[in-house]
Amino acid sequence: MSQVRLSIELEVSQETVSAYENGKHYPSVQSLMKLSDIFGVSCDYILGLSDERHDPYYHALNETDRKFFNLYKALSLQNKELVIAYVQGLCDSKRA
Repeated sequence: MSQVRLSIELEVSQETVSAYENGKHYPSVQSLMKLSDIFGVSCDYILGLSDERHDPYYHALNETDRKFFNLYKALSLQNKELVIAYVQGLCDSKRA
């Protein structure tokens, strides 16, 4: 992924992304969470605190749930909200 694309995803400047890569600056908690989402890895992995790329709970998911989780993580925030609303609607209609 290019610095320009990542900067758009993180809503920061390209220079900021470059500074992250060069260790001159560190991402905010919000940016760290977005990076985790974008790359599908845990925050601990990004920070170098773990060799595990995924959250330990990820490994507890079955194959279908992992597939859904990975697809969901690839969505934009707006599309994630649409998916949540759709799934909530499915759950609500099931209860009725």
